[in-house]
Amino acid sequence: MSDKPLTPTLDRIDLPSDLNGLSDGQLRALADELRAETISAVSETGGHLGAGLGVVELTVALHAVFDAPKDKIIWDVSHQCYPHKILTGRRDRIRTLRQKDGLSGFTKRSESAYDPFGAAHSSTSISAALGFAVARDLGGEGGDAIAVIGDGAMSAGMAYEALNNAGHLKKRLIVILNDNEMSIAPPVGAMSSYLSRLYAGAPFQELKAAAKGAVSFLPEPLQEGAKRARDVLKHMTVGGTLFEELGFSYLGPIDGHDMEQLLTVLRTVKTRATGPILIHAITKKGKGYAENRPDRGHATGKFNVVTGEQAKAVSNAPSYTSVFAESLIKHAAQDDKIVAVTAAMPDGTGLDRFMQRFASRCFDVGIAEQHAVTFCAGMAAGGLKPFCALYSTFLQRGYDQVVHDVAIQRLPVRFAIDRAGLVGADGATHAGAFDVAFLANLPGFVVMAAADEAELTRMVATAVAHDEGPIAFRFPRGEGVGVERPEAAEPLEIGKGRMIRDGSKVAILSFGTRLQEVEAACEALAAKGITPTVADARFAKPLDRELILKLARDHEALITIEEGAIGGFGSHVAQLLAEEGVFDQGLKYRSMVLPDTFIDQASPKDMYATAGMNAEQIEAKVLETLGVDLVGKRA
Repeated sequence: MSDKPLTPTLDRIDLPSDLNGLSDGQLRALADELRAETISAVSETGGHLGAGLGVVELTVALHAVFDAPKDKIIWDVSHQCYPHKILTGRRDRIRTLRQKDGLSGFTKRSESAYDPFGAAHSSTSISAALGFAVARDLGGEGGDAIAVIGDGAMSAGMAYEALNNAGHLKKRLIVILNDNEMSIAPPVGAMSSYLSRLYAGAPFQELKAAAKGAVSFLPEPLQEGAKRARDVLKHMTVGGTLFEELGFSYLGPIDGHDMEQLLTVLRTVKTRATGPILIHAITKKGKGYAENRPDRGHATGKFNVVTGEQAKAVSNAPSYTSVFAESLIKHAAQDDKIVAVTAAMPDGTGLDRFMQRFASRCFDVGIAEQHAVTFCAGMAAGGLKPFCALYSTFLQRGYDQVVHDVAIQRLPVRFAIDRAGLVGADGATHAGAFDVAFLANLPGFVVMAAADEAELTRMVATAVAHDEGPIAFRFPRGEGVGVERPEAAEPLEIGKGRMIRDGSKVAILSFGTRLQEVEAACEALAAKGITPTVADARFAKPLDRELILKLARDHEALITIEEGAIGGFGSHVAQLLAEEGVFDQGLKYRSMVLPDTFIDQASPKDMYATAGMNAEQIEAKVLETLGVDLVGKRA
């Protein structure tokens, strides 16, 4: 933990209205102090540092020019919202970022009136801002609607759908393209190249000068200069801009760290804009601290401000993500039909290592999960073996494509679902809670969950060998449990679980990595004279009917547990037991699932405690189901 920086100007700011009396020079000083405060706070909490550092000047300028919360400032994804939170009455809690009972790492409507629209997934801001603009014009809450969206988020189709609709409606709407040429991974695709060409044709100083006159609705004496500047930009971009074709007035590019430019353009836009405007601001992710790091400080743990060294947890176990990547690389070395796809998350999914080894067989499609899924479907139809590696929370964005383009056509797309279950500091928006439920209800889908890293290795092998239709396997964030992994993993028999320990009276059927907590609960129960039978289901679909019915037949109680929402594995087990008439024979059945609520950020252990799924709570569930009190006697 480092000493807090000196921030005399920032110390005078409680709310954005306090910026009204500051001169432009004081606003520049405020930006410097705000950057220092952001670095200091994140050094204590960890979080998404780089994005916020890249928009410090923009944040100050927006709050100086516009009147939030009447004016709606919407941060796309909102990794960059920490400086915004400091200026909007939350500085006293900024060192609780992403902690239990603290501030969310994203904008959140329930947290502040200055967060008009919650975010965490990308490419939603323009649609939301347009919604606010229409609501305003139809008699709803007044004020401007301003969407701040990054160049990476612009690669998603939803952003273009919104731009197209906004251009058609011609509502007064302000979109700020925060172009730092650096989303989570270096932005890919034609759109990134297009944005680069907008300002690659001349020295930046010339562009800076042009941008100051590029406001087409400046007062009359400056109109001719503005027209000349506009022509300069148009010639550079070979016939105008895409944004103008979509119905937007395009301004820029401007230097997103130059307070003079920002204030001049924003003030002019506020007073003169009528229809949709797009302001193209060039920024540096990690500005002032981490711009020279490969990831520009995208995500960081707690760190030393002076050295930049991050605090790391000590663990000898490999991460589940690395186990997946290593396993896939081994198989790909023997099978040239294996290809891999990620949506702007090569590092997060482990595919950066696959990409280094098999560059021509690995594809980062940008923030475009819908495209990623159908792209994989097309490759599968073409005879390849595609692995679609996405976080559970992001797979939700491509669900229609999973149903329509993969499942209905029974195409053998392999879904590697990372960040399954509760993920900790990112909170409810990133929880991998729903994939089991929304995949296991699809005909012909195989759905697996790894209990440990050895099981994950086997599930990768199973997916490689499975050509009969779509197959998915899920695994959590973080380190494994340290079990030995098979050197040459054999594929699992589809739909077959495994016995872990034999017992009596009660059986616990685990699906996923709660198995370790189940084992711990069993140790505690043994001291009370209770010895549960434990099994690892491995598959939510198809179910191991033989195993489940045997457990039901041989025990008076059966408890399932999974790191997913209602409607998943436990619901499928209940359906099987009901159809087989098992409940008619008096079986006590309980299903431990994530509660029917969104759980706020905390450590994963604390989140699972809130969910009631740690060892102590599993023990209590067994005792309750058997009607035994805490000292081991029948209640």
